[in-house]
Amino acid sequence: MNRRLSAFDQVIGGLDQGLRLVFGPAPVADRSNPAAHLADAALDSSARDVSARLMRVNHSGEICAQALYQGQALTARNERVRAKLERAAQEENDHLAWTAQRVNELGSRTSYLNPIWYAGSFAIGAVAGLTGDRWSLGFLAETERQVVKHLEGHLSRLPAEDSKSRAIVAQMREDEGRHATTAVEAGGINLPMPVKKIMRLAARLMTTSSHWL
Repeated sequence: MNRRLSAFDQVIGGLDQGLRLVFGPAPVADRSNPAAHLADAALDSSARDVSARLMRVNHSGEICAQALYQGQALTARNERVRAKLERAAQEENDHLAWTAQRVNELGSRTSYLNPIWYAGSFAIGAVAGLTGDRWSLGFLAETERQVVKHLEGHLSRLPAEDSKSRAIVAQMREDEGRHATTAVEAGGINLPMPVKKIMRLAARLMTTSSHWL
């Protein structure tokens, strides 16, 4: 018999998914890796280190995105909004798989701090969802706008010869921009400037820490 999942069931499910994301093998992407058809350039040690650190930061960002959307979906009041959040999370799953693969190809590792980022982002997402669907969608839109700027910065910093990393980041930027537009069209509000500034500070903490750890 099928039964309706309680809020507690959904929290446990979210935590289980988080453990799988953080400690399990990389997820399988639904879409082909945008860098799959490209040859891997012979990067020198300095260029390889730059690419590896930037892609590690991007991988941590995708861990955060998964957690945010799962937390928001858990507390969303409208089924239509929940479906949009879950769809965005599925595309972020592709990003997670692509960045994990690229970090591995570059001979590096993912961030030691990912469990912390997941737990914190899940909690933030759940709180955002509790504020109401329009606020939750506004939070999603602002998150994606900031991610787009972050990815544009990475495209300017990635070595020009690292076409594989650049192709992945470029596709991620396109997807994130679409998520922001979809959230606004679905009714997301423009968040107050203090909230945006806090979000930027939190993102800076994650990116700086994951760059090194």
